[in-house]
Amino acid sequence: MPLKIRILAMAAMFALPVAAAQAQGVVRGSEHGAAAGGAAAGPVGAVVGGVVGGVTGGVAGLLGVNDYPRFHHYVVERDIPSYEYQGPVRVGVVLPEEDVEYYDIPPEYHVRPGYRFTVIDHEPVIVDHSRRVVEIIR
Repeated sequence: MPLKIRILAMAAMFALPVAAAQAQGVVRGSEHGAAAGGAAAGPVGAVVGGVVGGVTGGVAGLLGVNDYPRFHHYVVERDIPSYEYQGPVRVGVVLPEEDVEYYDIPPEYHVRPGYRFTVIDHEPVIVDHSRRVVEIIR
């Protein structure tokens, strides 16, 4: 087995426990990382990209995988008014301070302080202190 493949395999093996420890958001991060790594470097890139994507997805994900449907239901059952945004809603968009109502995220969702949510174009979104969209809850 070539040295490069052995090194990459060992790196992936040692990174797996870290990825397992960060269970929140790992699925989406792993999928994205594997796709990007596979496109850039073939099968070995997909393995490494999946592990790295899982770790970074776990760090960045605010809601756990099981909390997405519960949180979506929480928002929908409260019939929170939707703000119509001009343009596509995506992570990174900064929402206006005026005309949008922001709400605290209940503690049972274990989201760090400083994040709030609102509804944009009928989709719940989580924003940071600067009103930047950090997660779209679909």
